[in-house]
Amino acid sequence: MLAALALTFALTPTARGGVIPNPAEVASGKGAFSVDPATTIQVPRGDRDADADARYLVEMWTRTNGLSLSVTTGPAPHAITFRRRSGFAPEGYGVDVTPQRITVSASTAAGLFYGAVTLWQLLPPATETGQIPAQTIRDAPVYPWRGLMLDSARHLQSPAFVHSMIDWMAWHKLNVLHWHLTDDQGWRLEIRKYPRLTSAGAWRVDPDGTRYGGFYTQNEVRDIVRFAATRHVQIVPEIEMPGHATAAIAAYPALGARSASTGDPPLAVSARWGVHTHLFNLEPQTFTFLENVLSEVMELFPGPYLHIGGDEAVKDEWNASPEERARARQLTIHDPGALQAYFTQRIGRYLAAHGRRIIGWDEILQPGLGKDAIVMSWHGVSGAHAAALAGHDTILAPWPTLYFDNRQSALPTEPPGRLKIVSLEDAYGFEPHDAAQSDIQRHHVLGIEANLWTEHMRTEERVQWMALPRAAAVAEVGWSAPQRRRWPDFLGRLAPMFARYRALGLNYADSVFAPAAQISPDAGGYTVTLSNQARSDAGAPGDIRFTLDGREPSAQSARYEMPLTVPVGTEVRAAAFVGTEQVSRTWAKHFDAPAAMRRDSHDLELCSDALGLLLEPAGAGEHFAGARAGNTPLAVDIMNPCWIDRGVDLSGGPLIIAAVAPLPFNYELGGDAAKIRVGDARTAEGELEIHVDGCDTPALALLPLAPAASGRGVTTLPAQRLPRLPGRHDLCLRFARPRLDPLWAIDWLEVGE
Repeated sequence: MLAALALTFALTPTARGGVIPNPAEVASGKGAFSVDPATTIQVPRGDRDADADARYLVEMWTRTNGLSLSVTTGPAPHAITFRRRSGFAPEGYGVDVTPQRITVSASTAAGLFYGAVTLWQLLPPATETGQIPAQTIRDAPVYPWRGLMLDSARHLQSPAFVHSMIDWMAWHKLNVLHWHLTDDQGWRLEIRKYPRLTSAGAWRVDPDGTRYGGFYTQNEVRDIVRFAATRHVQIVPEIEMPGHATAAIAAYPALGARSASTGDPPLAVSARWGVHTHLFNLEPQTFTFLENVLSEVMELFPGPYLHIGGDEAVKDEWNASPEERARARQLTIHDPGALQAYFTQRIGRYLAAHGRRIIGWDEILQPGLGKDAIVMSWHGVSGAHAAALAGHDTILAPWPTLYFDNRQSALPTEPPGRLKIVSLEDAYGFEPHDAAQSDIQRHHVLGIEANLWTEHMRTEERVQWMALPRAAAVAEVGWSAPQRRRWPDFLGRLAPMFARYRALGLNYADSVFAPAAQISPDAGGYTVTLSNQARSDAGAPGDIRFTLDGREPSAQSARYEMPLTVPVGTEVRAAAFVGTEQVSRTWAKHFDAPAAMRRDSHDLELCSDALGLLLEPAGAGEHFAGARAGNTPLAVDIMNPCWIDRGVDLSGGPLIIAAVAPLPFNYELGGDAAKIRVGDARTAEGELEIHVDGCDTPALALLPLAPAASGRGVTTLPAQRLPRLPGRHDLCLRFARPRLDPLWAIDWLEVGE
């Protein structure tokens, strides 16, 4: 781990306003350097890296500011100069700003590049001319590994998107792209010796009957790796073994651990999410296959690391197979866990012989693991602690905080994913430093990584939404020392970064600033209470501004300070602002009676959250990427599809109307599937049961699902009138169904007249 530079200076207002991650040292000077189209960038003659980094700065200012500057090797007054200078850390740099000149200094090409990135951010976005206050910056990262994991196995992203992702990673000084290329749901990398890995293993049939898949050719991969090198991003490929191997075994059945005597049908590439039980076998020809695959992988990815997965390897097939039991006896191994250790160590020795270090999830940490193996801890931080204690280098990638398939807020604008909330503040608050470790053990902590598992990220726009701006938080946690990280300060610097995201066309999440509304009926109208995540901190920047006449809010609109009381027919619009910069999309609602009565699955309370997901109904649209469009994803616990509507007035015997959707039950849950309540339906298709004051009371009403059974999207069931009961009551709504598939979910509910 690189040592953090000492904190000796306060940040300048300009650095606080725009540079992410926060530099290690900033000392303010007098005056400012004026940047305009006449400014020249000077580079040393013959220094190709300095020339490339200077031209990169020009490219970025052109894209976000409309400012295009010339680059020269000759003398230039009032110039920005790039130069080599000894004394900096491998990724360290200096930026010296005076009224006459700006100098970017570093010992390495990476340092010059990161100096250019910081200088880009020092100029406010969307201005062709501006002033950069005089200051001196000295900067270097705390951790050498600052990464993101991209899962391209569950859903495939285009090569153009991977280029784009590498680009925006570099803007945040993230330097490792961990590329998850194989899994049960698809093999995404061309291996020329084994063409069926892509002709068969790259394709699956999804629950709606469509054929889905694709892969990266070796030429595409080489191009991506070359591009990543220009952005100082190292790509670490992941080839999963011995589990998560269904796609490979579907292509080449002889690789599997299932006994040939069982008579089971051949495997198909899976379209189901969850933990599968199919493993590579332990036969010599399978290791030959894997070594041949890894040989081609190493030729494509020249970096020193190769990730072999190693997680969630359920040993059932090894235990059940006579062939695998015989192989274990031959190896004098009697513990299935030790069989995986043998597997990992054999692959590790092969890679070590070719100059590579293996990385694996924390399940690989078993006795006998080679000391050069790196352990990536996803079971919280305990795996990293144990690895460092055992003398292994380790990377922190813990669930749930750095698992970005978790949603960022409870807003209905969040795209499909897991129901658990990992907010921007949660990600920013993660602390890699373990006070219980010795200095020697802390030296083994290489850094941090956030994971983008894409089961529910069908589009590239969704990947961006789930990554940004949480990737900016991860970048600062990995780069900046703890004393340089303050949440309100980070939010202030995020506002101009959002403006850059917009200029660069990124589909980022505004969840931290986006207004959330609580609505309750009032005499003659409604009470509207607005909040957002940022306002939970008294020192955080920004205000919510609103209008009541249908016009778009601006920085001059009324500031929200207390709950609003609005009459029926009012249209409320609200957005968050930091200074004059709008930092959230506009929230809008027209307060007519039907809209106020309706409560969607986000407004209702889940009866449980054993395995809560946000799932989209059929017809929601491929391009739903965050902002509310068409059908909002449905909040459902797939282990218990049940919701509670609190405090419903039943005194008038109100009508109840529910809109429901059938969803494919495509989940590998093992023995947990038997815990799901099914087989209690009264009709062929099942019913939505309405219970009062508890889910175990007799059903007050039954809404048959037959009208929705033949549809694929959301269907409104016929209304029913509920019996009159005095006062307010909690309604429990749950589905009685004859089978697991389909999984039924509520989209919205109306109770009243």
